[in-house]
Amino acid sequence: MAERASDRLLRMLGMITYLDRHEGVPVEDIAEQFGVSADQVLEDIDTLWVTGTPGYFPHDLIDFDAASYEQGVVRLTESRGMTRPLRLGTREAVALVAALRALSASFGPALDPERAAVLESALAKLTAATGDAAAAVDVQLGMDAAPEVAATVATALRRRRRLHLRYVNAADVSTERDVDPARLVTDDERSYLLGWCLLVDDERLFRVDRILEATLLDEAAQDHGIGARSGEFAPGPEGELVTLHLASTARWVAESVPVEAVRNLPDGSFELDLRVVRPAWLRHLVLQVAGEVLGATPVRVADEAAAAARAALAAYGPLADPGLGAAAEG
Repeated sequence: MAERASDRLLRMLGMITYLDRHEGVPVEDIAEQFGVSADQVLEDIDTLWVTGTPGYFPHDLIDFDAASYEQGVVRLTESRGMTRPLRLGTREAVALVAALRALSASFGPALDPERAAVLESALAKLTAATGDAAAAVDVQLGMDAAPEVAATVATALRRRRRLHLRYVNAADVSTERDVDPARLVTDDERSYLLGWCLLVDDERLFRVDRILEATLLDEAAQDHGIGARSGEFAPGPEGELVTLHLASTARWVAESVPVEAVRNLPDGSFELDLRVVRPAWLRHLVLQVAGEVLGATPVRVADEAAAAARAALAAYGPLADPGLGAAAEG
């Protein structure tokens, strides 16, 4: 799966702070610390080596000791101020206060006491530092879930209890299942419950707005070893392998959906490979970038998307008649 640029940026910023606190670290130790391969660490260091502050002359760049690097040890010699404490303006501080208040109100009940205390402490300190500007902030983070469902899910997470869910999936099929909840996962648009589904004996993501009913059970939720990076959807090998050839203006697709590989082409376009579990999802994606699709393998992917577009156009009836507008003008 291709890594998102935002994930790589966060890791490289973390590397600078980590290396600033340690005097020379073997590449293998950095790889273990950040959960990536040694080759990826070398790629990140090479990128950081040509990164810096405006001007971009040698003295403006982040720097490392070349002799140590040749021996497989990374020693940071110039961080260009990247490790200094961040100074927030009023606008940034208010934005953080709003985010923390929304997080506390919506997800605070689901946190264990230690994490809840950290959240409240950070919010109190930031509010005090922001002063009067923080008093005007009143934000609620919407979960798009029925209040009783959200409350039950939060209680189950806090008490480590098993849940019985009545859930409707994207195909509008309703099922009932018992779930050992692990944590809440959010993205820019949705909130999800990550847990171990006993119906399929595997971890699953449940969109909270699709949970029709949630019942707290007497059984304690078991620890199934769900990893820290779980919750990121990655289709398994059972999905069909599809290749899309896209124009450069559709570059966002490679960083927005789970892909297996990305190949940049000389003309600026690129190909991406992805595993598809639901054909309807792929048709929706292709229609979103229809103007940037240069090819698809298998070919029926493009044919099915075109058929879906024609069906949507036909649904408009007379309004879809190309001659209607010309007749009206005449």
